[in-house]
Amino acid sequence: MMESNFAVWITGLPGAGKSVISDELKKKFESINLNIRIIRMDEMRKIVTPDPKYTDEERTIIYNSFAFLAKVLVESGINVIMDATGNLKKYRNLAKKIIPHFQLVYLKCPLEVAIKREESRQNTRNAPKNIYSKGFQGKSKTVPGIQSKYEEPQNPDLVIETDKLSISESANKIFNYLIKSD
Repeated sequence: MMESNFAVWITGLPGAGKSVISDELKKKFESINLNIRIIRMDEMRKIVTPDPKYTDEERTIIYNSFAFLAKVLVESGINVIMDATGNLKKYRNLAKKIIPHFQLVYLKCPLEVAIKREESRQNTRNAPKNIYSKGFQGKSKTVPGIQSKYEEPQNPDLVIETDKLSISESANKIFNYLIKSD
């Protein structure tokens, strides 16, 4: 993997640990002087759709743009960590199709654990707060894992069970996998 630039998409339910693990993973790559950036769907959505509706059409536009941005960065010599739920396989499949040296890491986490984490987190990193409770109350009708399906990746490059591993252990496992991959 280190012989060429790459993108790794960290996918999973909201609350699975994508952002904190992405941050830790970035630190590991920076420690070996690798040029790497994190692109976060929640940040991109705020720019592209300041008043998001989370419709299927809007999600398709956002995820297509997300994959295209990662592609351009990789082709420009920048390694990329993609921090995004990517609830449908069509989004991840597009990224795999267009991004050179693409890897998919699935953060597997039981819904109950993801809900508890999401409710207790202080720093949402631009993600909407209390999305699960809003989903259960009917205030939001598009929460992945509740009303919107989250299609588990069928053949991810790596699966990390975040209810069993710490943030550091998860990042180490991903880092070691990416270092050895080619």
